[in-house]
Amino acid sequence: MKLHEYQARDLLARYGVPVTGGGVAATAAEARRIAEEIGGKVVVKAQVFVGGRGKAGGVKLASTPDEAEAAAGQILGMDIKGLTVEKVLVAEAITYQKEIYVSAILDRSTKRVMMIASSEGGVEIEEVARTNPNAIIKIPAHPQLGLMDYQARQLAFAIGLTDGKQARQFTQIATALYRAFVESDASLVEINPLVIREDGNLQALDSKILLDDSGLIRHPDLEALRDASDEPEAEQRAREAGLTFIKLDGDIGCMVNGAGLAMATMDVIKLYGGEPANFLDIGGGANKDKVKAALQIILGDPNVKAVLFNIFGGITRVDEVAKGIVAALEEVQTNVPMVARLVGTNEEAGRAILAQSTLIPAATLGEGAQKAVAAARGQV
Repeated sequence: MKLHEYQARDLLARYGVPVTGGGVAATAAEARRIAEEIGGKVVVKAQVFVGGRGKAGGVKLASTPDEAEAAAGQILGMDIKGLTVEKVLVAEAITYQKEIYVSAILDRSTKRVMMIASSEGGVEIEEVARTNPNAIIKIPAHPQLGLMDYQARQLAFAIGLTDGKQARQFTQIATALYRAFVESDASLVEINPLVIREDGNLQALDSKILLDDSGLIRHPDLEALRDASDEPEAEQRAREAGLTFIKLDGDIGCMVNGAGLAMATMDVIKLYGGEPANFLDIGGGANKDKVKAALQIILGDPNVKAVLFNIFGGITRVDEVAKGIVAALEEVQTNVPMVARLVGTNEEAGRAILAQSTLIPAATLGEGAQKAVAAARGQV
């Protein structure tokens, strides 16, 4: 789950990270009021989940409340890379000496939280990695002890913050960023740029936070911040139905119970020359309503030319899945061929239910994948 810039700013502020003052506005009049409260130059920034806002005209400077109101009026409602701007952040405009970069990210190769810093902030870190990899410093936090102060100081010194005051400030910011990462179950917390102001103090100018959806059950306050404007409709519907769904580029829809079995199913489809259209895990104990919702989501993809059901009934009852499939087919008219491999709890009852349908039976996953690939090619 992504947070908007203003939401990320507010979250980091809770941990003591120095951020820019200001507020978020949904109307030009609100933007004017915030600018009046700031009492100086402001920057008006579109709040959408895309990069390149400045180049698209979504970031404007304003010297007066009148200018802030006019800038907000121009930005609100603007289309930036397919997303409509509904809110703007009105923040104090500051002058600074230098931009730097700092982030915490989950590094799966080391199985640790990796702290990353660079003396080159304000640009995409991927571009820095490509053009000047030596400018990127990485230090893994200890899995039990966390980020130690001496590690944060190492990062500060490595990116040129040799002044004692700045090194101490950076240490405080880096450790606060690490705490925000861990305590909010994030997958990325980034400040870019972290600037050195004219007075020598450090301040976060822009921030980005990605949260792990699996951890949101522990954070209802963060879940409430969700803005699904950039999520595909199918993924929104899947989340509401309690399904794990990711759209892919293939043409064979997959409905499977269990993430591991779903991965194996996609692998076997590819083994036989096909391409999966999605990852969809209906989970354990799925009832017919859940299965029905899953099938409707799969068939909502116009690229799907065949569907493969691969259900192993442990907690999930095969007959319940079969009822869900039949119920969905009664409501969704489709000519898409479907292959079903159903084994496990109540499988005989489930197969009896599906025997009255047009589904193509398969005894094994391999057989099911081959039949699905053939069906997608019009060979069945």
